[in-house]
Amino acid sequence: MNILCIGNSFSQDATRYLHQISNEELYVRNLYIGGCSLETHYNNILTDSAEYDYQKNASFKRKISIKEALSKKKWDYVTVQQVSHFSGMSETYEPYLPFILGYIKGACPNAKIVFHRTWAYSDYSTHEGFVNYGNSRPKMFDAIVKASTELCKKYNLEIIPNGDAVEAARLLPEFDEKTNPITRDGFHMSFDYGRYLTGLVMYKFFTGKDATKVTYEPDDTDHEICQKLKMIAEQIKPSLI
Repeated sequence: MNILCIGNSFSQDATRYLHQISNEELYVRNLYIGGCSLETHYNNILTDSAEYDYQKNASFKRKISIKEALSKKKWDYVTVQQVSHFSGMSETYEPYLPFILGYIKGACPNAKIVFHRTWAYSDYSTHEGFVNYGNSRPKMFDAIVKASTELCKKYNLEIIPNGDAVEAARLLPEFDEKTNPITRDGFHMSFDYGRYLTGLVMYKFFTGKDATKVTYEPDDTDHEICQKLKMIAEQIKPSLI
């Protein structure tokens, strides 16, 4: 199965361990520009800008444009997402999302396009975009769910529920927001468990296989904690409001 993610650092996080989790069953590439919004993707399509890192396992391969990336493989899936600080603001999705969807369909008519629902910032995040949500994690997550649900219903897109999974993981005592958050800087996933969880959710979504049966676990991680994350990935469903 071939998967292309048109994203930013949040899709970089989610794809870091996806090859290992799937035992190389999935061929995954991520188009990375840090902080890249739908509007920037839209403009880069118009100008055919080769501004993206073409990544495998979150590592740079070379610079590429969206047009070239779409022609690289017979993609089975293409994922899209909004930049994190706008992800809960539905007015920032248009007119860019429908244009991008149409462009992908024109280039890859047999690919299924899906939406990557990303996560809210940590309670203690200092990201400047957190003010859009009153510096409130629950408010940000609710806004992300509302905006993504609205747009995905409108454009008939399935949702990869990573934001939902991260919220579920935050209920575990191992990921107390104050002492041991699942983010590494208040918004990006931690290099170990955060990236692992979001990769597990991707794996479950694309393969439909039981995430609790995944054998791969990142180096220097605790098996029992990884088991809890596998259970979250197996059970999580997109929350609809």
